[in-house]
Formats: sequence, C-alpha cells, structure tokens
Amino acid sequence: MSHLAAAAAAPGFLSPTGVEIAFLLVGIATLGAAVITVTTKQLVHAALWLVVALGGIAVEYLLLTAEFIAWVQVLIYVGSVVVLLLFGLMLTKAPIGRSPDADSGNRWVALTVALAAAAALVWVVVDAFRTTWIDLDGPAQGSTKVTGEILFQHWVLPFEALSVLLLAALVGAIVLSRKDTDDPNAATSPAATAPEDKR
Repeated sequence: MSHLAAAAAAPGFLSPTGVEIAFLLVGIATLGAAVITVTTKQLVHAALWLVVALGGIAVEYLLLTAEFIAWVQVLIYVGSVVVLLLFGLMLTKAPIGRSPDADSGNRWVALTVALAAAAALVWVVVDAFRTTWIDLDGPAQGSTKVTGEILFQHWVLPFEALSVLLLAALVGAIVLSRKDTDDPNAATSPAATAPEDKR
C-alpha cells in the first residue's frame, strides 16, 4: 500500500508541473513565431520574428537546465546571425515594406520538404535516445563541464569542419562584396568619363 500511495503522490503525465506547462507554452509561442517568420512578406519583420523564435528556443534550453547552451543560443544566433541578417538587409537596400518577390509560389513543395525533414529528425532523435537514461544525481547535462567534455572528446572533427565551413563562407562573402575593377564596362572607363558632345 505504501508503494501505491507514493506512486499516487508523485507527479505523473496527467499532473504536469509548472516547468512542464511553461515549456509547452513557450514551445507553442516559438512555433508560432517560426511560422510567421517563413510566411510574412516583409523581410525586416521576418528577421525580427526570427529573433523571437530563437529567443524562445533559448528559453526552452533554460527550462531544461541547459544554461550554457541557452547562452550560446543567445550570443551566437540572436546576437550575431540575426544582426548580420539585418545588416545585410540594410546594406543591400532591400525593400522595407511588403515584397511580392519574397513568395516564390512553391509553398506546398516547401511545406512537404519541411514536414519530411521534421519527421526524419524526430525519428533519428527517438531512435538514438530510446534506451538512453539521464543520471539525475550527476552533473547537469547542459552544464559547461559536460558540454565541453562531449564536444572536445567525441565531436572534435565535426567542430573543426564547421569552423572551416564558416571561414569559407566568410571569404566567399568578402569576394562577392568586392567590386570588379577589371570590368570594361565600369563607370571609370574613358568612354564613360568623356565629356558629352553637345553640338
């Protein structure tokens, strides 16, 4: 009888805690922000809603006691990627208002690919962690110590490959942003700078 009383007193699936309710609500808000990000036709609004979606993911990490990953999410994605995106919109003189060109007309194809990718990711995660148990008495799984040990012991090669990939993307962005001075049709050519004959 004591075991039954203890099982009844313990929180179960039908009696969620406050953290679980907050996790669900933040997840719904994050999903809504992500949907608005990919459906709005205003590029600046899409970037700002992306901030909300990435911030919601950081809050989810905090609720999972993964403080280090949450702050990395804020510093790298919210503080760097979105800022670079906004700078790119400003430097390329992108339209601030509604942009009809933002919709390619392939929404159903994109939705199908997104659902297939989501299903594949869910299947991979469930299959990989189906028999994995978390040691609640040990250090937090999202702490700096555990994350650093896993990253630099088991994921060193992918980490370095990602660094090279980011460096290649940076070099490519610099090359694309430079002006081609060897263009014979440039505005600095003698034909372009010659005075116009007004006779």
